[in-house]
Amino acid sequence: MLLSVATALATMLLKVAAAWITGSVGLLSDALESGVNLVAALVGLAALRLAAKPADANHDFGHGKAEYLSAAVEGTMVFAAAAAILWTSVERLLSPQPVTEAGLGLVLASASSLLNLVVGLVLIRQGRAHRSITLVADGKHLLTDVWTSVGVLIGVALVAVSGWTVLDPIVAILVALNILRIGLGLVRQAVVGMLDAVLPPEDVAAVNAVLDRYRESGTVTILPPRTRESGRQRFVYLVVRVPGDWTVRAGHDLLDRIEADLAEALPGVVVFTHLEPDRAVRPTPRVPRRDRA
Repeated sequence: MLLSVATALATMLLKVAAAWITGSVGLLSDALESGVNLVAALVGLAALRLAAKPADANHDFGHGKAEYLSAAVEGTMVFAAAAAILWTSVERLLSPQPVTEAGLGLVLASASSLLNLVVGLVLIRQGRAHRSITLVADGKHLLTDVWTSVGVLIGVALVAVSGWTVLDPIVAILVALNILRIGLGLVRQAVVGMLDAVLPPEDVAAVNAVLDRYRESGTVTILPPRTRESGRQRFVYLVVRVPGDWTVRAGHDLLDRIEADLAEALPGVVVFTHLEPDRAVRPTPRVPRRDRA
């Protein structure tokens, strides 16, 4: 995440320089998005530090949801950047201005895009390895920024070649609309996480694969698991029914084995189990009433 902060700062400075040299509103919009990346990286760094803290007296289940807060803040900043870009672009659309020193500006913007590409791929790889939605989201944001920059570069190049200055603000407006799309995705991800969404399908399949091995014995009954995700943390809730004549130790040993197998399938998972006796439910016999004489 520190690498992300350094990259966002470097790319923002490069793009601001490119926008100042060329006078391109498209490059300026790209620089504003990099400013959002910088704020998002700082918020993400703080969220990761908080999420890494263990459970305490006020947070029995840890601080994993801090990562969703990071995504919500980043989405809000994206909306602000898009509004600023649209305002500047419409003003420049009404009063077009020529683009100058396009060659140098394109070189600087291209260098920043290459830097974003490399760091974005690194963040996504590390985020998936550590199950961090903050790292993955930041990496995807940087890769989206790369495609945005490519569009801006093409627009500036077309303006320099054709002299159609109106293309510059049009490209900037398209960039702003793309940024809004990113912001909506980030806010949606944060809201879904805050509402305790279930684990991804592949994780649920791994849980059921473990439980099916115990179900096949026919001795125990395991109800469908309930799952939830909180940042990097994964939780599984189980109800296990065993024969009513089992001892407490036998049932407890079974739960220990199930929890160990689930931890092997999903490293770091927290499993909550509830043990019940598996008794056949029979209807209460009806006693005929005797009529009084």
